[in-house]
Amino acid sequence: METPQTSMSIEELRAMAVNIRCDIIEMIATAKAGHPGGSLSAADVVTALYFRVMRLDPEDPDWPDRDRFILSKGHACPVWYAALAERGYFDKAHLGTLRRLNSILQGHPDMCKTPGIDMTAGSLGHGLSAGLGMALSGKLRKKDYHVWVIIGDGESQEGSIWEAAMAAAKWKVDNLTAILDRNHLQNDDCVDTEMPIEPVADKWRAFGWHVMEIDGHDMEEIVEALETAKTIKGKPAMIIAHTIKGKGVSFMENVVEWHGKAPCKEEAECALKEIRRYNCE
Repeated sequence: METPQTSMSIEELRAMAVNIRCDIIEMIATAKAGHPGGSLSAADVVTALYFRVMRLDPEDPDWPDRDRFILSKGHACPVWYAALAERGYFDKAHLGTLRRLNSILQGHPDMCKTPGIDMTAGSLGHGLSAGLGMALSGKLRKKDYHVWVIIGDGESQEGSIWEAAMAAAKWKVDNLTAILDRNHLQNDDCVDTEMPIEPVADKWRAFGWHVMEIDGHDMEEIVEALETAKTIKGKPAMIIAHTIKGKGVSFMENVVEWHGKAPCKEEAECALKEIRRYNCE
């Protein structure tokens, strides 16, 4: 089956990531609630997935042969909603309804409400196990789709992440790629202050995964790693994306308070100017 696959150039991807960051700020400011920090840190990776790497069809969100995507750190759903809207899964007007009663865009992703959401997320640590199940299902049914799961570094303190890591290696699910959004901050403090996860790359290798480390804001590195992940045979792939929480907005970058804080009108206007200026540089 031919699908309306898009394959943006690196420059086009960079421009789309700017659009997505603007969408994130606008929808969270409008809702007066949400999680900007981790949404902004994941924007470049999500952009590369939806506009270059993943096989999908916005006109048929449930297409059986589509690639699957799970945002295990579901509180960062504004980045997912922005990508889905920009990709054509639903009208962008819905972005202004984030977190409202009866909106298709709730505070955490809901597969029963939002077109294009493959897995409901909210309770941290569960997304990788769900992705493993999808990958195993694909293997058993001889499907060639790929499963992509973004996990958080704070979320990596959950034991269920490591249970899934162990099982994925056992079953050699090379149609599964996990991407660690390594922005070093969680809800309350630095990840390594709350519960250190280093040496995280060595841990994933020890669990039997093919590990790559990249700059999670360098679009060329992102695309190369994602495309390489699809070629790995006999084991799942882990991409550790080193990112900056709040990337693109100077007063949000590496500031833990912006994990789950909405900008006021003036802060949002300042943030949008910074993000758009970056696009012109």
